[in-house]
Amino acid sequence: MTRRMRLVLAALCALMIAPAVVAVIGRMPAFGHHPLPYGDAINRTTVAQRHVTNMVSAVNFDYRAFDTLGEELMLVAAVTGTLVLLRGRRGESLSDRAAQAGERPVCERSEAVTLACRLFFPIIVTFGIYVIMHAQLTPGGGFQGGAIIASGTLLLYLGESYRLWRRLVHSLLFDMMEATGAIVLVLCGLGPMLRGAAFLENVLPLGQTGALICGGIILVENAGVALAVTAGFILLLVEFLEETRATRDGGGS
Repeated sequence: MTRRMRLVLAALCALMIAPAVVAVIGRMPAFGHHPLPYGDAINRTTVAQRHVTNMVSAVNFDYRAFDTLGEELMLVAAVTGTLVLLRGRRGESLSDRAAQAGERPVCERSEAVTLACRLFFPIIVTFGIYVIMHAQLTPGGGFQGGAIIASGTLLLYLGESYRLWRRLVHSLLFDMMEATGAIVLVLCGLGPMLRGAAFLENVLPLGQTGALICGGIILVENAGVALAVTAGFILLLVEFLEETRATRDGGGS
């Protein structure tokens, strides 16, 4: 199919669904007004029941924590599948292997890029930790903070060198870190059952509303998500960058 034919087909499809899009937009409730009662119920009861001020974290880690556990295990499975496929395709074992850029020239980094990365790396990582620690109080949480920290570690590669970044980022360490995060979430479900409570039911002190330590088991689940997401994203970055390298034995990637 030619490029012109693809554009014509895309335009026809857009015209066909345009009336449905207009109808949906016209029937949407006004901003701030929704027809469902669940959001209002959460806003009324969460602070009193869970002593947290971030309703999203309360929903994710308490009211529907079972769904969050499933989503996190799906993420772990997706990361694990990616690692197995990429490492296996390169003919590598699951342990770290040093890699080189083959015969391609390595461009020198400018001093400005290096300085910017050195300045922003600790800032980004610190901000990621802040987002994780305040999941029960303000928007954010383990997933968002983990993604921020993982992205920040990439500055080590951008500002320094692949060799330094790879020397500091060990796959085995982050494999164990990701597994630990998943285990923490599972134990948050099984632990309360040992005390006669329901799966993932909060059995820890709720603390004082607005304090850094509040929300009970929400804090533990959030920490598990932070570990799994941070490690999972870093492992993906490692494997994607490995795809641009050549192994020491001369095998291409």
